[in-house]
Amino acid sequence: MDRLRRNARRINGDPKMNTDTIHDGKQSTLDIRLIDAPLGVEIRGLDLSQPLDRDTVAALRDVWHERLILLFRGQSLSDEQQLAFTRQFGPTELGPNNLLKRPHVAGRPPDTPPEIAIISNIQADGKPIGELGDGEAAWHTDSNFVEVPPAASILRGIEVPPSGGDTGFLNMYLALETMPADLRAAIEGKSAKHDPTFSSGGERRPEYAHLNDVSQGPGPIHPLIRTHAGSGRKALFLGRRAGSYITGLPVAESEALLDRLWEHATQEIFSWHHQWRAGDVVMWDNRCSMHRRDSFDGRYRRLMRRTQLSGDRPV
Repeated sequence: MDRLRRNARRINGDPKMNTDTIHDGKQSTLDIRLIDAPLGVEIRGLDLSQPLDRDTVAALRDVWHERLILLFRGQSLSDEQQLAFTRQFGPTELGPNNLLKRPHVAGRPPDTPPEIAIISNIQADGKPIGELGDGEAAWHTDSNFVEVPPAASILRGIEVPPSGGDTGFLNMYLALETMPADLRAAIEGKSAKHDPTFSSGGERRPEYAHLNDVSQGPGPIHPLIRTHAGSGRKALFLGRRAGSYITGLPVAESEALLDRLWEHATQEIFSWHHQWRAGDVVMWDNRCSMHRRDSFDGRYRRLMRRTQLSGDRPV
């Protein structure tokens, strides 16, 4: 896998790279296409509805650790097959409503497995079947507002609008590694509170009061610089901007420092924006990336299903 690691870093090099896997004496080749961006690869030639052998899973995990985002196109999966694919990389985790002990949306199909989160603007009998609707979702990390956030999210596109609804991703390794020295020094050893009050769509969850003093808000405290358990690399870990607070600082000083961090981290030079097609499956690493969603015309249907991998406590 050393060749794979070297090639994965060559963002502007050969867009195609292969890696061989061997299982039960049989050799197979993964077709891995680098995306022309600071993160992301497209994996071709795999049918995710079928079990993968252990060497293929190991190879996928290796390139995922290098490139943070895996894209698989042209997939046709059931909920159970999506869960089975996710479980090949580790234990699954319940979605954010279950993590926060909140009721699911009113129109959610009752036979949907609890580990599946429905991201959709579709309504059934006047009731939403999923979350986030058709609006913009700000930069965030999934479920950062729990003590042990998920390691990964796997999002499956079932119905997509003709335009809009794109998902942007940010490389938080690069955001940290290219940070101005004075800003890096200002956050070394510091942690931030991760408030669950607002969703990524900006909606206040009704069980949480709106507080004027962010230092008094709810949520766990995580380090601003975390070490990735799989790669050993350090990444900036921001979570989401709303309600965030750097512990131990006066609120005004925390706000100013967070504003600088967000201005730096959300630059286009760290990003890739994915235009969805029906049948796409995208797996991203929540420990070292952030993501957002563009709004789209609500007259068109968008239906996605998401699973999450259990993570580790940020350190």
